[in-house]
Amino acid sequence: MDEEFTALPDLASRRLGGSVRYATDEFYGDAHSLIAAGPAEHDPALFGPRGKIYDGWETRRRRDTGADFVIVKLAAPSVVRGTIIDTSHFRGNFPPFASVEGTTLLGYPGVGELLSARWQTLVDKTNQEGDAANMRAASGPDQLVTHVRLTIDPDGGVARFRVHGEVVPDPRLLGGRVDLAATVFGGRVVSCSDMFYSAPGNVLAPGRAAVMSDGWETARRRDDGNDWMVVSLAAPAVLHDVIIDTSRFVGNSPGWAALTDDQTGTALLHRTRLLPDTEHRFRISAGGQVTRVRLDIFPDGGISRLRLAGEVAPGARDAVSRRWLSLLPADQASQVDPAEFFD
Repeated sequence: MDEEFTALPDLASRRLGGSVRYATDEFYGDAHSLIAAGPAEHDPALFGPRGKIYDGWETRRRRDTGADFVIVKLAAPSVVRGTIIDTSHFRGNFPPFASVEGTTLLGYPGVGELLSARWQTLVDKTNQEGDAANMRAASGPDQLVTHVRLTIDPDGGVARFRVHGEVVPDPRLLGGRVDLAATVFGGRVVSCSDMFYSAPGNVLAPGRAAVMSDGWETARRRDDGNDWMVVSLAAPAVLHDVIIDTSRFVGNSPGWAALTDDQTGTALLHRTRLLPDTEHRFRISAGGQVTRVRLDIFPDGGISRLRLAGEVAPGARDAVSRRWLSLLPADQASQVDPAEFFD
């Protein structure tokens, strides 16, 4: 099975800005649990007035025809590459079948608009296993999706729902100086030296880190090397400043950090001392166009957030706009005013 899509961000995650917009039934378990960032927890002895309490979404047993579903708004319009329907801890009450569909409605559609929207298949109706991460690659043509609909047939419980995809930046949101490393704009970690304690993609999430595990932390090095990550920006850019935030890392922050253009080796930030539990802001020293940035930390440790603020390079703006429009359904593209691009 092709599982490469799991390297892409989970756009359904509440951590990034995903939200549950509608569910047919939540008798045993709240649908909002589906998009929690961490793995499902389980206490075999935990019961409530309605029965066993699970960390997930669980519907009552259907006694009629039909199926239950939930609609999730993605953190950003994306090309969906794959999904995970995680039935952890659901052994005798998981859904035997499930499918995933997507729709594209820009702006802030209401529930009525979502229920009457035109949906396209992303993952065909397939058998599900209990207490398992049911991974499926998405099918169909590349198209931006704003909302997904998970249908379980006929009923049952799902612990977590992950929707991995490629964010395509909206040119209406990229005007002026923005964080071009942000996941919700299309920034992505493409490689790193180590992620023993937590994944590097965490540092591109919105907001401040709530706990230490909400950042990137490497193992302790016992050699002469150092740890690093490479970030692909949302678009070719001219960078102005960087934030390297070590908040929550008190005894395990890096001692120093440096930034370079990963493609040319040009120094963007020379090796600079870092303090523990501190948000550092530095000016970028080079003024040329950058597509990928390498962050080196010395020798190891953890950071909670990385922000790379700048402007989309003028020569790249037409390509960004054309790609975004080409991935929209015709009815949505016709409602977009190109005059709003890069205002």
